[in-house]
Amino acid sequence: MSSPYTVVATDKAPAAIGPYVQAVKYNGLIYASGAIPLDPVSMTVVEGGIEEQTTQVFKNVSNVLSASNSSPAQVLKTTCFLKSMDDFVAFNKIYAEFFGETKPARSCVEVARLPKDVLVEVEFVAVEGK
Repeated sequence: MSSPYTVVATDKAPAAIGPYVQAVKYNGLIYASGAIPLDPVSMTVVEGGIEEQTTQVFKNVSNVLSASNSSPAQVLKTTCFLKSMDDFVAFNKIYAEFFGETKPARSCVEVARLPKDVLVEVEFVAVEGK
């Protein structure tokens, strides 16, 4: 049985570390799995605090968007998970720089724990086509 959606995969973002894919495309929309601050080559968490981890997350998001024939300006919604809301201001600064003039809808929540004990994870829904 064939799938109703197309799987998005790129070696420029970390491979899935579980039974999921980086993203799927369906009817012109892209649904991305959560991006965490893994280096796509070493598959290890980048060193540093919230700034370094958030920067890596958005590099990974950017590469999944590119592999999906999309861009940050095409993102409709993000869901952001922070280990601590104390990191919100630093996270938000990098988030704002990444999206520039575009402002997708967003939820941002503090969670008890994230995969590999990272500080941040971001998932998105975007429109295909740059």
